[in-house]
Order: sequence, then structure tokens, then C-alpha cells
Amino acid sequence: MSEPIDWMPDGTPYSPRFQDRYHSENGGLQQAQDTFLQGCGLPAAWAGQSQWRILETGFGFGLNFLVTWDAWRHDPQRPLILHFMSCEAWPVSPADLLRAAHAHPHLLALAQQLHDQFWGLLPGVHRLSFEEGRVLLTLYVGDAQAMLRQQTPTADSIYLDGFSPQRNPEIWEPQTLKAVARCCRRGTRLATWTIARAVRDALAQCGFEVRKVAGVPPKRDNLQAIFDPRWEPRTARDAAPTVAVAAPGQALVIGAGLAGAAAAASLARRGWQVQVLDQGNAPAAGASGLPAGLFAPHVSRDDSVLSRLSRNGVRTTLQALAALQSGEDWSPCGVLEHRVDGDPGLPSEWRSGPGNDWSRSADADTLQCAGLPADTAACWHVRAGWVRPARLVQSLLAQARITWHPGARVATLRRTTDAAGAPLWQALDAQGTVLATASHAIVAAGPGSMPLLDDRWTVRPLRGQLSWGLQPADSAGWPPFPVNGSGSLVPHIPVPGGHAWHAGSTFERGQSRLPLLPEEVRASHGDNLAKLHKLLPAMAEQLAPTFHRAIEGIGGADEPAVRDWAAVRCASSDRLPITGPVDALALPGLWVSTAMGARGLTLALLCGELLAARLHDEPLPLDARLARALGTERFAVPA
Repeated sequence: MSEPIDWMPDGTPYSPRFQDRYHSENGGLQQAQDTFLQGCGLPAAWAGQSQWRILETGFGFGLNFLVTWDAWRHDPQRPLILHFMSCEAWPVSPADLLRAAHAHPHLLALAQQLHDQFWGLLPGVHRLSFEEGRVLLTLYVGDAQAMLRQQTPTADSIYLDGFSPQRNPEIWEPQTLKAVARCCRRGTRLATWTIARAVRDALAQCGFEVRKVAGVPPKRDNLQAIFDPRWEPRTARDAAPTVAVAAPGQALVIGAGLAGAAAAASLARRGWQVQVLDQGNAPAAGASGLPAGLFAPHVSRDDSVLSRLSRNGVRTTLQALAALQSGEDWSPCGVLEHRVDGDPGLPSEWRSGPGNDWSRSADADTLQCAGLPADTAACWHVRAGWVRPARLVQSLLAQARITWHPGARVATLRRTTDAAGAPLWQALDAQGTVLATASHAIVAAGPGSMPLLDDRWTVRPLRGQLSWGLQPADSAGWPPFPVNGSGSLVPHIPVPGGHAWHAGSTFERGQSRLPLLPEEVRASHGDNLAKLHKLLPAMAEQLAPTFHRAIEGIGGADEPAVRDWAAVRCASSDRLPITGPVDALALPGLWVSTAMGARGLTLALLCGELLAARLHDEPLPLDARLARALGTERFAVPA
């Protein structure tokens, strides 16, 4: 459940939990502008910077974020990327958030955008994206001290905010302020409205130089501080080698599928000049070129690593899909998952609250639409749908600063240096011709990634065939949405002259040969039909005659009964993507993003943002523990 709010007669929101107003007597706007924004020297401090990172200790109704975002929009010297990180243990509802914003009409349009993404805020890390990915809000939902210790982002400015020390002492206690200090670089500026002696003393002990300044009426004084400890802050003994760059530069990306396009787009938004090389003659020529695919969260009773990763991934994918044409290139129609093992798979605490924004038990009407009995174990994924992956890849590669090179078959990577001795990477073809040169190289070539990396890790090929066909003009009885579980059925995809259905796909582990032999194509159609019988028995019966014509080889090649599409994906030994530096010490500038398996639409965009965040010492777009689960470092052999 969202945090309950009482509304006072003057329209001020009041917290029953902390028995205090959310805003000061002047409504909070002047406090946001004067105490926090100007108190941290903004917007002047961020002028001309490639990025600026602000950390706030209490999000509330997001007024400080909205004021900062508005200042960024109106500043011609604004940074290329604005990061706003905020802790919030008790998120308010989207409706209450929007209601509070009506007190500030000039911020209402921004508040509406915030409202539209302010859903599904389960405990953990959530990345919200605005201004085409140039304003990034990272919400840490949970106890501020614990979240900051886990994430330890680097901040350039600190908004120390929250209910008063008397009402909510935990947010102001020394251990929380110590966690805040660990997120500071030398010179980070901090601002707050309280001048409580205990807060001033704790900040000083943490390495801040503290001073009182004139307050925002009715307060006489505010507090400002600069992190400048008399000691050199310690780093962890097992800290990973630094991989962050001083400024955006030039990069080459090998692979123009989802993983490569996502990495290229994330870097380009941050100011990189990116060359994308692919052996195909069009983007998404490999496994990312399937006619239609699904994006949906994974669910499990224990909310496993994959389940949590998939939610971060779906949110990131939805942000990218907003640039496409809904109904033609993609659809946020929702997805029904038939849990053929009989276990609904949902955590018990999701029956109410933010988990319901993601997935819930399917109701009888939804099951009836799919032709399934009312007692079927199934869940409805609210934030899910279908997409044409090639359209998404094309959209990502269409960004400024990206140059696409078709027919570029990279055979080897060579490390060299420029005239000043700085490391460079060259991509060479089989004849030794240099195709591209850059300071950073990102390998995102799916099954072709490991040969370029001297087979550093074991990545298994996964060959799969999708079966598809044209829907009859009368599609009565067809589910109006995709269904997955045992394989999938994705109907109602627009094609010239009508609509198409897609079923499958097969999983042939260890197989990489393409094209499939005729007998393999027929066998794969049989496998996809068998899966459909488990998934949607009524639809399987309806499509069985059409499938059997293909399985038996009946029908002309020009107009086959069921058509096929096949490609090879790849997966790591733990079935999670591999994203990060290949070897930060021995091979500086060489990165990888691959092994998406069957979840490229769900995870590739997230991996692109994770790669860019690590390169720029940005706040991570997901929980640090989940980032480690994707990192290359997990395969390191202990010394």
C-alpha cells in the first residue's frame, strides 16, 4: 500500500505516520528553491558539466526534484545528464503526488510526467527517466541508511531533507549522516533547513565544514556544508579497479542487435561518438530480428535475482519503447502467463500494494478470454507486451552521435596506443584491414562475442525456431493479448493485409548451425505445437491442421501453411547477461555486453545503462547486488 496521507483544510499534505506536515508553512516551493537548489550553489555549480549528481534523503512529494528539473530545463549551461537520487521509505501514491503539485501550476506538467512513472515502487532501486534519458531519477525505496550503504553512489550535491529530527530521528542520526558522507567527493556541497546542534556536530565529525546561513522565512537560519575532511577518505580494501572515464570520448560497438544498440544509445546520450559495426546488411540481422517478441517480468515466490532484474529491465525497456509507434511497433497490452506447473509464482505480499502494479493473479474474465478454465494457475503481467525488436534497434541506432557500419565483419580486436601513449582499440577484418579505432570497444555480438575475446568465458549457443502464420479474418476465440508459459502465443501483430500470430520458440542448447535442415524445421514446428497444447489447448486444436500441413511438408514453398524464423542466441553458465569491463587492469577500455539468452527485450536496455553508469561513475540503474550479478567480475578466479 502507498503511504496514507491526510490533507489539511489549506491543502497541505500531512503524514499520520510522523504526525507532521510534508511541507513548510510557505508550501515548500521557496524552501526547494532557496534552501536546497541555491543552497548547493545550483545551477551555477553544474554549468558546462557532462553530468551532475544530486542526492536527497527524503523524496516526499518530489517537490525538490521538480524544482531542480525545472531549473535544469531553463538553464542554457545545464549538464548533459542530470542525476537525481532520492531515498524514500514510504512512497506516497501517484494520485497524492499529483494532487500536491496543483499548488505549483508551473510545475504541473513535470509532475504529470513523474506521476505517470510513479508506480510499482517495491523496496529496492527504481530508475525513472525523463527528457529522453537526460534527466534520471533514481529512487531508493527503503531505509535511507541501509540503501546508501548498499549503493554508495557518488554525489556532487546533497539535499539533506526529511521530517524534523523530533519526528523522524533516524534520518538525522550520526550513522545515517555517515552513510551520506560516504557518497561525497571532496567538494560536495550539502544544504538543509535544520540547524539542530546534533546534526551540525555529526556533519562536522563526518568531514563537513558547516556554517549557518540566512533561512527561508519563517526560519531564521539554514545550514550549508562542504565535504572537505582533514583526512583522506578510505577506500575498501577489495575495491575494484577504477573504470570510470574523465569525459565522453569515442567508442566502437561490435554488434547491432539489441545489446549493441542499447550500449551505443546509452553512450551516445552521454556525449560519446559511437561507431557500430555489424556483419549484417541491416540492424538486428541476427537473433534480435525476430518478427515479434515479448517483454514481461519474471515472477517467483522468493522474488529471485532474475525476478528483480526483470522488473528493472522492463521499466528501462518501457522508457525506450515510448519513442516507437504504439499499436504498430509495439503494444503495452499486458501479457497472461499460464503457469503450467500449477504454481502461480507470486510472492504472497503482492496481493495488495506496489507488487500489484507489476503482476497479479489472473481473474476469471482474463482466463476466459484466453479459453482457459477459471481455476487455471496464471498471472497477469500489467507492465508487459509485444514489440518488433528490429524497430526498437533501429530507433536506438537513429540517435545523434551514432554511425552505423553494415557489412563490417570483425575478425579480431587489436590493442594499440595513440601518439600520446593512450590506449586504443582497433577492430580488424579477416584481411587485417582496420575497420574502426576508438579508446573503448564494446563487444555485443551475441554468439560471436567470445571468439573476439579469446573465448574468455563459456557461453552456450541456443538455437531457436519461431512458428508463425497469418490469422484468419475471423479471429473469434483468439486471446486479445499474448500468452506465455510453455512457449508463447503472440497474436494480432499487424502485417500487410492483416494480422499474424507467432508461436514458440524452440530451445536447442548447444546448436548453432543455420539455416535449419528441412527435417529440423518440421520437427521444430512439431515442438512448438506441443508447447501450444500445454499453453492454450483450444488454440492448439484450432491451429493443429495448419501445423500438421507444415509438419508433413504439405503446401507450396511460396505460401506455406506455417512459416518459420530461426536464429541463434547465447547464454552464460548462470543464465544471466555478462556486462562490464573484460579485464580492467590488463585490457583497459575493452567492455562486453552479451549473453542475453531469451530475455534480450527485457534485459538488453538495462545492461546498456549499467555499462554507461559504470563508465561514468554514475548512480547504478539497479541494486548494486544485482549489478554484481551481471558483472564480468563474477567469473574472476580467486587469487
